[in-house]
Amino acid sequence: MKKLVLLLLLMAVSNTFAQVKIEGTVRDSIGNPLELANVIAINQQTQKLDSYGITNNDGYFKLSVEKNTTYKLQVSYIGMKTAQIDLTTTDIDITKDISLENDNTLDEIELVYEMPVVVKGDTIVYNADSFTSGTERKLGDVLNKLPGVEVNDDGQIEVEGKTVGKVMVEGKDFFDGDSKLATQNIPANAIDKVEVLKNYAEVGQLSGVTNNQDNVAINIKLKQGKKNFWFGNLTAGLGDSKNNTLYLAQPKLFYYSPEYSINFIGDLNNIGEIAFTRRDYFNFTGGFRPPSRSSGTNINLGSNNLGFLTMQNNRAKDINTKFGAANFSYSPKKTLDVSGFAIFSSSRTQLQENNSISYTDPTLGIPDENTESNTTQRSDLGMLKFSTKYKPNVNNQLNYDVLARTSKESQDQLFYSSVNGDILQLEKSSPFSINQNLNYYYTLDDKNIFALEIQHLLQDEDPFYNAFLEDKASYLNTADALGLDGSQSSYDVAQDKRVKSNQVDAKLDYWNILNLKSDINFTLGTIYSKQKFNSNIFQFLDDNSTFQPTPTLNDGVDYNDIAYTFSDMYLGLHYRLKSGIFTFTPGVSAHAYSAKNNQFNVNYKDNFFRLLPDFNILMQLKKSEQIVFNYAMQTSFTDINQLAKGLVLNNYKSIFSGNQELQSALAHNVSLSYFSFNMFNYTNVNARLSYTKTVDRIRTTSQFDPGSVVNISSPFNSGLADESASASGRAQKTIGKFRGTLSGNFSYNKFNQFINGRASVNENYSQTYNTRLGTNFREAPNFELAYRYSIQDNDQGSRRTKFYTKAPSIEFDALFLKSFTFKTNYSYNNFSNEAGTINDYEFWDASLSYKKDKDSKWEYELKATNLLDTKSQNSSNTGSVSVSATEYYIQPRFLTFRLRYEL
Repeated sequence: MKKLVLLLLLMAVSNTFAQVKIEGTVRDSIGNPLELANVIAINQQTQKLDSYGITNNDGYFKLSVEKNTTYKLQVSYIGMKTAQIDLTTTDIDITKDISLENDNTLDEIELVYEMPVVVKGDTIVYNADSFTSGTERKLGDVLNKLPGVEVNDDGQIEVEGKTVGKVMVEGKDFFDGDSKLATQNIPANAIDKVEVLKNYAEVGQLSGVTNNQDNVAINIKLKQGKKNFWFGNLTAGLGDSKNNTLYLAQPKLFYYSPEYSINFIGDLNNIGEIAFTRRDYFNFTGGFRPPSRSSGTNINLGSNNLGFLTMQNNRAKDINTKFGAANFSYSPKKTLDVSGFAIFSSSRTQLQENNSISYTDPTLGIPDENTESNTTQRSDLGMLKFSTKYKPNVNNQLNYDVLARTSKESQDQLFYSSVNGDILQLEKSSPFSINQNLNYYYTLDDKNIFALEIQHLLQDEDPFYNAFLEDKASYLNTADALGLDGSQSSYDVAQDKRVKSNQVDAKLDYWNILNLKSDINFTLGTIYSKQKFNSNIFQFLDDNSTFQPTPTLNDGVDYNDIAYTFSDMYLGLHYRLKSGIFTFTPGVSAHAYSAKNNQFNVNYKDNFFRLLPDFNILMQLKKSEQIVFNYAMQTSFTDINQLAKGLVLNNYKSIFSGNQELQSALAHNVSLSYFSFNMFNYTNVNARLSYTKTVDRIRTTSQFDPGSVVNISSPFNSGLADESASASGRAQKTIGKFRGTLSGNFSYNKFNQFINGRASVNENYSQTYNTRLGTNFREAPNFELAYRYSIQDNDQGSRRTKFYTKAPSIEFDALFLKSFTFKTNYSYNNFSNEAGTINDYEFWDASLSYKKDKDSKWEYELKATNLLDTKSQNSSNTGSVSVSATEYYIQPRFLTFRLRYEL
């Protein structure tokens, strides 16, 4: 492998020294420099595009081309006549200035080659064929080769350091713009153009008055022959492993026309290729954004999802998945659009892990704990959405959306603890939710714009927990505190819980356009939330009957029946002023808050008034270079889970009782961001600094029995300030066929809590550094070298722990003999602490496919995963009272044969 990388580097370096430069300036007929003019060099012998460039703000361009070769320079600019110039290179650099004339008629010059990159205002258009080599199979492969575009490890698309919020195909939303489903499923051979839409506004009427500086969308233009016809692919595969037969079936079908579109994605396999994870499901917003998102109020309804163990990089001991998704859009007339999707995901997962847990302060008598677990997870997830958009004219737009979710999940865990012995844990849940959204946008005239947004959420959650503890002696003190019956052969404790939420979030906006440089925005809004919480702890007895215990702590209360109501009425005022390169947007919102709950015949109310200022400054240095400063004061409210006074079993060793009189927290948030993308030399730089200080934040006080890892905790409003800060940066530069990336992230968190009555200050430092060097040759093998180094530093007062991860990797792909595609990737991971290496492990995957030619319908592939048969991998985690290092067991070596048919 080392020799191969060295050979590729030598070839690339020798090719670089065999080139000369063509440089010059592009101007208009009166001598003004033209920024973002396109310049390409076409090799007259091969009739191929050898080099391309875009002029900078001085009209300057620079191309690297071959020596002793005849070229035709093609220079184009919007609104100008395209120029073509013949040049013959020697071994001396050439300087050539070019003047373009206004185009008052149709351009008579035939453009044989399309410019790889074209800039049109806030839109960047990439010609996909200019960057692909034939080894690409899906959209993500194409995007990773475009300058300034990257697909991260979570499948999300980033452009110039900003996360893409919407993906469209031919202007139609692809599963409400979800980028992961797009990058992993849209076929590469169907893509003609990739349009990056910066400063994207969801509603055109609001584009001139809303802050869209961080909004980026991508629109995929399809090749001719892919419109008005079904396209996509069908993949099937079989394989064998030590334990069972491997299978794979992945249909991906698409249809696009001006009137309607249909997409279907299916996936059935037992080899760990997860199309849609639980994390994807719960992060999938369906396009819903709360109207109050910028109001300064944050109320989190909480999550009562099961405490599922999470897979590392989609790896586990055994994974069986079923996935199906369908998306449609229909435009019966120009004024009406109807769309929707349905998603179903089912998985059966086996996990095995070993965990080493170190608790905060050894002087408190909390023993360190080693655990082993074998877990079976069952998850069935469903989601359904229907949307309509009615726009009778440019001044009116009405949107309605409804999104329904439902799931059925369970987790069985055989658990061994060095402190508590053997434990069997069972969790299950069948929640559902319905979210509705109604928006109306009205433009009265050039000076007055109105927007009404209303969102309603109905949610019902019913988690059940059961723990069976065989070692009674290790749980005796906790059992006595819970009031369990000690005469039984073991402790079999369970809990029913039910949480119902009903929330309305609405606001009315009015903008008055004062002049071309300024406008003023008034907002009238409200949030109304009502929750009900019921829970009950009980014990299964040996005769299969149930026993209702009476605990000796928490005043003997181990059940909950609580109603919680929250309301916020607010009025906001924002003024925006443009002055030169600056845009100032100061604002303030006035809030009348009311939070009240009733439990055990006791009412508690917290009514108050608060002003929340915010401030935004945008400094637009150049078209693609800006600095953004943000400040916002925010009030955060808890959900009903923290208020419930009765005992709640988070798990067998975490017992919780809420605080009826919890109050809100106040946070100051400051951030400074820098973005730059130089199209002339393809240098992409972004950096961000942020700082948050929170007063009266809700923290916990925990009580551990001596020699026990069972803690009883309760929340309180900390009078001490918690702080967090982060810094991140990323620089990427493309030189010829090479692209290098350097990035880093640093975060710091400081928070206060009480353990066994003793104040504790925790400080966590996290650092991650990444570097990458890759190539993008059209007719030669390509590779990417990467190295990641991370430090997890946890200072918990009397104990400090550090974990280090070092992870070099390489990816390689090549198209050879015009029919064979070889891909491979290798990574090495070293996981250590200050004492030395805890574990090191390697992953190596490879595939070889055959496709007779690019137009062939059939492709045959042999794919191997985990070639080195690595057994496990490691990670570290920081909790509020402990630090842990975990070893995860993963699937063994798999070899599969796949057959793919292109429609």
